[in-house]
This record gives sequence, C-alpha cells and structure tokens, in this order.
Amino acid sequence: MLFPLMLDELVGRDALVRVVDAWVQALDLKALGFAKAQTQRLGTPPYDPGDLLRLYIWGYLSAIRSSRALERECHRNVECMWLLGRLAPDHKTIAEFRRQNTAALVASCAAFVQFARQSRLIRGSTVAIDGTKVQAAASRKAVVGQRELAAQAQRNAQEIAAYLRLLD
Repeated sequence: MLFPLMLDELVGRDALVRVVDAWVQALDLKALGFAKAQTQRLGTPPYDPGDLLRLYIWGYLSAIRSSRALERECHRNVECMWLLGRLAPDHKTIAEFRRQNTAALVASCAAFVQFARQSRLIRGSTVAIDGTKVQAAASRKAVVGQRELAAQAQRNAQEIAAYLRLLD
C-alpha cells in the first residue's frame, strides 16, 4: 500500500464505539460532576474526563473491567484507538478516574437510562428472569407514581454504586 490507512477507515460505520463517542459528546460532564472537566491554566493538562469515560463505557460493553486490561487494549485494539484518538492512559490513571468520579459515573449511567426511556429504546414492559421474557400486564392500581419513580431511581443509583465498589 502506498498510503497508510486512517483509523476511521478501519472502524465500521455501525460500530458500537461510534455510539459511545456520540453519547459522551452529548453529555455535560461538568454538570454531571466529573473532576477535571474544567482544566487549570498551569501545568500539563490532564486527560479529558470525556476520553476516560469513553474508555470506561467501551470497556464495560466489551466485558473488560480491569484497568490493566483497558491499558493493554489502548495499545492494540483498533476501535479503542479510534475512540480515544490514540491516547493510551496507564492503568493507574484509569483506576484513579473510576475512584475519583464514582458519583459522576452513577449520574452518567442514570442519564443513559433516562435517555433510553425517552427515546423509547427501552419500554419497561418486559421483565427478564434467567433469560425468560414475560409480558407485563399492570392494572390501574399498579400504575407507578412520582414517589415510586424517585424511589426506583434511588435504588438504581445504589445498585450502580454497589457495582462500582465491586469493581474497585
């Protein structure tokens, strides 16, 4: 080949990494509470929290939880290289990002669930237990009110926090 390939040519148009990239670009990272979302004037700039969030979400979707494994993927996985623009944070940086931004990670997960509901990507009308799908049929008495929705959101946040503690 006379011309080198661009990473964009190697990543499919319908690849999941493109969805992750678009989702993170749509978020207001500062409002979600990510540390270092606004850089200081002195010193070397830190990694953009958006880049580390992209890596974290991609790793979750690819079943790669370890910060050391994520570091390796930054050097050898084409989709990961495309997603981060060839940045390769070390495992300590990845682990510190997770540790310092636990609340912001929970908020971004909750924002994604809200987005999926509003976009009708998920309906909440199907319950899956051990791979079995059961169609729900709720009576008028079983309609969920505002308080119940707030309690459900709180339970979801607690489950996400427990999962993040398990990862740590």
